[in-house]
Amino acid sequence: MNALQPWHIILLVLVVVLLFGAKRLPDAARSIGKSMKIFKAETKDLTGEQKAEAEEAETRQLPQSTAPAQDQQVADLQRQLDELKKQQASSADQPQKNAS
Repeated sequence: MNALQPWHIILLVLVVVLLFGAKRLPDAARSIGKSMKIFKAETKDLTGEQKAEAEEAETRQLPQSTAPAQDQQVADLQRQLDELKKQQASSADQPQKNAS
């Protein structure tokens, strides 16, 4: 018996139209939409900040065992760079053939 029935909704819409007028309703709906968009963006930023703080806490708690893996990566990249430099130097030393 206390449920919202269709005639309740129709009556509510009529009251809103009479109070605000048909000309102002689109502007009011547009401003409400903008407000909701801003609200959603702000709440998303807040949850993003909380996630970033959690990630920082995890980063602080990571063991220092990642440093040797990074050192190994750096050494591998340095070796690859040296090989590329050698290849470039050897190709520059070879005489280039001119097409005549």
